[in-house]
Amino acid sequence: MMTELTNAMADIVVGVDGSDESFAALKWALKEAGLSGQKVNAVFGWTHSWDMGSEPDSDEAWANLRHEIASELREWVDKASAGIDFDPENLKLTSVKASGTSALLQIGANAQQIVVGRRSLGRVMRWFMGSLSASLAQEAQVPVTVVRIMDDEDASVQDEIANALTPTDVTVRHVQPQRPPVEGVRPVVAGVDGSPTSRHALRFAANEAHLHHAPLNVMFCWQLKDLGTVPGYENAVAPVEAGQRRAEEILAQMVEQTEIPADVRVTTNAFHIPASKGLIAASRYASHLIVGSRGLSGLDAHFLGSVSKQIVNFAECTVTVVH
Repeated sequence: MMTELTNAMADIVVGVDGSDESFAALKWALKEAGLSGQKVNAVFGWTHSWDMGSEPDSDEAWANLRHEIASELREWVDKASAGIDFDPENLKLTSVKASGTSALLQIGANAQQIVVGRRSLGRVMRWFMGSLSASLAQEAQVPVTVVRIMDDEDASVQDEIANALTPTDVTVRHVQPQRPPVEGVRPVVAGVDGSPTSRHALRFAANEAHLHHAPLNVMFCWQLKDLGTVPGYENAVAPVEAGQRRAEEILAQMVEQTEIPADVRVTTNAFHIPASKGLIAASRYASHLIVGSRGLSGLDAHFLGSVSKQIVNFAECTVTVVH
């Protein structure tokens, strides 16, 4: 079952650059397309830099450079697609002289989704500078999926923090807690808030759960300001208990009004917690976290970050931001 957001005829556009992150993104896109029957367009946006030597000065030299880029792109794709059940006829390779973000925004303008790997910026650097994946998720007009690869980054930063705050000469080491064992397939989690954008995210998540034979958990992380007017408290601040009932009503109504494939097992949860904090916590147990793009703008977005930006930067699983 397909919705307007998951048109099987639209391509999955994936950004590749030879990095570990882009290999993970390409593998994810190829597996996704193998299940859905979609085509994959692997896009390499490049710009001429000092380490590429002098810029070509003739048509023949430019043709040779493009051939070299195409050959390298093919090698990347061959490496990433090894062992994946995917029809090579459904693969397109595109190289374009443009920055990675610009290339993906242009070529992916009509895609079903754009897929990228999360850059390996440190936690502090991500917080202040953002990342290609976060900026792309904010600027694109189509869903953007950010594939996360696991690393020891968090543990190493926590080691530094622990040593900085420990008033001894003894070096301490943070032991990363193990993820709780989960039987069966990890769920697809849809973060919703009752907005039209989050309805789009729920439909996207329902299709992902159907495609991967995974359970779907629909989660509403709420604060009173997210609920509008709570019935019975038009002229007063509603207590948490009344807010919880209202959040559960909004959540139930969203699920009821969304076309969800019959084979998808759905559970719902409403939690009184800021959305970014709750959904990032949920990402530890999910296979895929899907949210709508809503949040701050201007300087507030730059310094504080929108909910979707924080989730892209700090979630522990693959994330899709739906517009």
